[in-house]
Amino acid sequence: MSRTLGVIGCGRMAFALVKGIYEQDRDKFAQIVIHDIDDERQRLFAQTFKAYACEIDDLVQRADIILLAVKPAQLPTVLQDIKPFVDKQVILSVAAGISTSQIETSLEGLVPVIRAMPNTPCLVGEGVVVLSPGRYVDAEQIEFVQELLQSVGTIEVLPESDMDAVTAVSGSGPAYVFLIVEAMMDAAVQVGLSYDTARNLVLQTIRGSIKMLEDQDDHPAVLKAQVCSPGGTTIAGVKKLEESAVRAAFFNAIEEAYYRSIELGKHD
Repeated sequence: MSRTLGVIGCGRMAFALVKGIYEQDRDKFAQIVIHDIDDERQRLFAQTFKAYACEIDDLVQRADIILLAVKPAQLPTVLQDIKPFVDKQVILSVAAGISTSQIETSLEGLVPVIRAMPNTPCLVGEGVVVLSPGRYVDAEQIEFVQELLQSVGTIEVLPESDMDAVTAVSGSGPAYVFLIVEAMMDAAVQVGLSYDTARNLVLQTIRGSIKMLEDQDDHPAVLKAQVCSPGGTTIAGVKKLEESAVRAAFFNAIEEAYYRSIELGKHD
């Protein structure tokens, strides 16, 4: 059965998800229809995915599944715009903090809504996408969306009660990692390495460390202890990190992002 994918909001995250879908199977959808207030973004989708730009009412009536990829503050307006035209289309929303029940209530029908929290590494096929189905989603629909997104990374299906925590950890997590990488590179330059050398050493060190964590069952604390020789350089560095409250900073950052996600969900 030929299907049509509708995309409302053509930002970076929508691009990453559609790119994964398109590159996995270009015949997955008979047509991709898009709508965005930015003509340049619409042109990018048209050129890259052979998508067709149309008005929002036309998009909804054409689509079998609709990717809602607008900012949380814009979502209430978009939901009011599409409400008269929604029937049984699957709604896949990536709006942070906005629950499936809020979307269902706005659309005033037995609409299958799936909430998704992807992260930016989806752009390179190494992302995490967590899905939470709403009340009217059946097993076949959630299975279809899982299969649809598998090319962009790891797919998890979790209760919606976990979504604010997911947002704070995997949704926001790439920014934390990029900040750590930037800090390590700057510190390496400060002690005399070139930028290119610093970049290569830091990236490979992180890549190799992740590989060890993936391949071994040991707790991170065990692997850390194996590097920290008594009286050596590593334990001296770890001591400074602990004195600088790096661990507490992560607790605070993830908690702050978690509460911010909850706050976004209260948007009227």
